Amino acid sequence: MLPNNLHEIAEYLVADSKGILAADESSGSIKKKFDKVGIPDSEENHRKYRQMLFSSPGVEQYISGVIMFDETFRQKNDQGMLFPEFLASKNILPGIKVDLGKIESPSFPQEFYTEGLDGLGQRFEEYASLGAKFAKWRAVITVGLGKPSQAVVRVNAMALARYAELAQKAGIVPIVEPEVIADGDHSIDDCEIATHTTLDIIFEELLRLEINLSEMLLKPNMVIEGIHHSEKAAPEEIAERTVNVFRKTVPKDVAGIVFLSGGQTADQATQNLCAISKIENKPWPMSFSYGRALQDDALAAWSGKDENIEQAQRVFLDRAQKNSAARQGNC
Repeated sequence: MLPNNLHEIAEYLVADSKGILAADESSGSIKKKFDKVGIPDSEENHRKYRQMLFSSPGVEQYISGVIMFDETFRQKNDQGMLFPEFLASKNILPGIKVDLGKIESPSFPQEFYTEGLDGLGQRFEEYASLGAKFAKWRAVITVGLGKPSQAVVRVNAMALARYAELAQKAGIVPIVEPEVIADGDHSIDDCEIATHTTLDIIFEELLRLEINLSEMLLKPNMVIEGIHHSEKAAPEEIAERTVNVFRKTVPKDVAGIVFLSGGQTADQATQNLCAISKIENKPWPMSFSYGRALQDDALAAWSGKDENIEQAQRVFLDRAQKNSAARQGNC
C-alpha cells in the first residue's frame, strides 16, 4: 500500500535501492530531445514515450516516484488509465513539476528567477485531487564572475520556501531543487562556494517559514566543475566535497537528498552517485532524481518506433538498475 502522510511519502521516495525518475520535461524541452533523434514532435508521441518508460517491466524495483509535466499528468496509457493512476498501481508515487520556468533578472544579467507562485495554491489542490503525492520546483543558480549574486539567490530561496509551504499545506511533499548549473568553465572550487552559499540562504528561508524539513526532499547538484573546465575531478573528490558542503549547510532533519544529474553523462552520474554512497555516516538518505541520465539512451533506442519499444525498455531498465546499485555503493 502506498503511503499517505507527508513523512511516510518522503521516506518512501528515498527507500533503499530506489530513486526518482524526472520525466518532467516541458513541451519545449521534449521537442528539443525529439529533434535530436528525429522523432516528430506531438502530444501523442510525448504520451507514447512516457508510456514506454512507465510500463517497463519491473521498473518499480528501481523507481519509487516519477515527476511529470502537466501535459503528462493528464494523459492516459493505452488502457485508458491516467498516468498518475497507472504509476500508483505499480507502487510508484506520482509527482508533478509546478514551477513555470525561469526568466532572466533585469538587474543581474545571466542570472534567473523562477516563476509560478501565482495561483499555485489552487493548482496544488487540483493536482492533489488527481493523485499527486509530491512536487518539484527548480531554481537555476549561475556560476561566474560575481555570480551568483546573493540578491538573486535570496529571491529564489524565498520562492522555494513559499512553494514548499503551499505544497505541505495541500498534503504534497515538496522537492526543493536549487541547481547550481554546470554550464560554463568554472572550477570545482567555484561550484563548492556557490553551492554552500545557495544552500545556506535556502535553508534560512525554509526555516523562516517553518517548513517541516522531515516532510520535504532536497534535490541539489553535486559539487562538480563546469562542463567546459579543463580539469576533471575524480568521483572520490566530487563525493567528498559534495558531502562536506551538505554537512555544513543541510539540517539533519531533511528527509532525504536526491541528486540531479546536471550536465553529467549517464556514466558520470552513476559513478559519482556510487562514490557518494560509499561515504559513511551521512545523516540523510542520498539517492537520485535523474532525467537525461536515465532516459537519453532509451530515447535513442526507441526513436519513436513501436518495434523498438522492448529494446528501449531494456536499455532504460539497465540504466535504472545501475543507479539502484550505485545508490547502495555497488559499482
